[in-house]
Amino acid sequence: MPRAPIHRLEHRQHLNHPLEAVFEVLRAAQNLQRLTPPWLGFELLTPEPIEMRVGARIDYRLHVHRVPVRWSSRIDEWEPGRSFVDRQLHGPYALWHHRHAFEREGEGTIARDQIDYAMPFGRLGELAHPLFVRRDLQRIFDYRHQAVAHALG
Repeated sequence: MPRAPIHRLEHRQHLNHPLEAVFEVLRAAQNLQRLTPPWLGFELLTPEPIEMRVGARIDYRLHVHRVPVRWSSRIDEWEPGRSFVDRQLHGPYALWHHRHAFEREGEGTIARDQIDYAMPFGRLGELAHPLFVRRDLQRIFDYRHQAVAHALG
């Protein structure tokens, strides 16, 4: 069976806050709900506190177009203040690999997201990608960037 095509979504955000403050907001699992759009109905299922480290597992539930979805991810890379990677173990995608990277820029910070993902369900999933998945992901990350800026004050 042929492998699903891998898509990439990249976001870059400049924040006028120190790298340590930006990293703290984005690394904390307890912030996932406030950084996720309300229309997804995000609910963290893993008991807190969650120690972020390589191998940490985070389970949550959300709704994609009103369909409830359980998602499990694991932290595969962890470099405090520099980057971390979460990878889907179980969820709506055939592949989900999300790298969060941080760098100082003057008095502020550049936060980058690089998401490599593949659609499930073969050709049917690939048909859905340009119709709504790519747009949905863009909206989610646009919301997230506004929420990060708001969380930092």
